[in-house]
Amino acid sequence: MKLVIQRVTEAAVAIEGREVARIGRGLMVLCGVADGDTPAQAIKLAAKTAGLRIFNDANGVMNRSVTDTGGDILVVSQFTLLADARKGNRPSYVHAAGHELATRLYELYVAELERLTGRKVPTGVFGADMAVSLVNDGPVTIILDL
Repeated sequence: MKLVIQRVTEAAVAIEGREVARIGRGLMVLCGVADGDTPAQAIKLAAKTAGLRIFNDANGVMNRSVTDTGGDILVVSQFTLLADARKGNRPSYVHAAGHELATRLYELYVAELERLTGRKVPTGVFGADMAVSLVNDGPVTIILDL
């Protein structure tokens, strides 16, 4: 799995002009599932996401997690994170998981985030063509993969 995690002041997802999810201060997570990824990886990455200390404490030091701050998390599936563009100019997606595995691990990741944070985690719509908007705070962007 590969995640792009951005600290945001707000983020939203729309499909065909209709907003389907919105959050305030927290994390915007793009989630790509690779062929061969496992449930253990999804659970481990959820724990890492919930525990990442990338929010400022009272001294202005990044020492607090989204869980500590009570922030929101928005998760959007994005198979293009698994693109291989080493050869030629047209990326290959052969390493991206098939629909069944990708859906199952994406949903497990979201469910585990909800369990760990005690909060509902809004999402985009798996496999849909989405318009994602966000205001990156910092900017702070972290890439995690297993």
